[in-house]
Amino acid sequence: MSSITELRKVNKIYENEIKNQVLYDVDLSLEAGSFNSIIGQSGSGKSTLLNIMGTLDRATSGDVLIDGRNIKKMSPVMLADLRNDTIGFVFQFHYLMPEFTAMENVLIPYRIKHGNITEEISRRADMLMRRVGLEEVKNNMSTKMSGGQQQRTAIARALINDPKIILADEPTGNLDSDSAEKIYSLLKEINQEYGTTFAVITHDRRIAEKADRIIEIKDGRINVDIVR
Repeated sequence: MSSITELRKVNKIYENEIKNQVLYDVDLSLEAGSFNSIIGQSGSGKSTLLNIMGTLDRATSGDVLIDGRNIKKMSPVMLADLRNDTIGFVFQFHYLMPEFTAMENVLIPYRIKHGNITEEISRRADMLMRRVGLEEVKNNMSTKMSGGQQQRTAIARALINDPKIILADEPTGNLDSDSAEKIYSLLKEINQEYGTTFAVITHDRRIAEKADRIIEIKDGRINVDIVR
């Protein structure tokens, strides 16, 4: 399989009053269509790693390739276009716009990229809302939904532009165990049905062990890398 994301000797150093190196010579390649979990203690560098993979942060040194393109010399505008075309994000907090309905929230990434909503994309949004089990509440205001429904809306939003990879940072962290299990199962189903690559940060080893690959980050380095 080809790689959708590749990191080569990536280092990340934050320099404020005290120099703080968070990542050390990280080499990591994620195959297209794979489902990967990233685990590690708080402060291990896993969220920084995910942000660099998602072009939300830049590596201090090393190379990051997204869908075969080295992003080192890309401008902020080019990076924004790459993100919108290639990457979907699901965070611990759903970041839905409270003044919009669930469906309107799902359509936001497409509207940012293209402007007008076409009939075709409206049908796709309907299909995604059905796929995440929210067809009956798609016109509810986002604030009138449960935590699990809000997170499923965020998943549909991440899928609207048909990204090649979805990066999820503790997507079940704010949910009870039953809702967390359902969300994780949904992510796995989407991976299998659409071939979308996933990289999911989770603190729950029980959930992480359901992934195809477990990557453990410790002190800014890959400590364990298990392909199942």
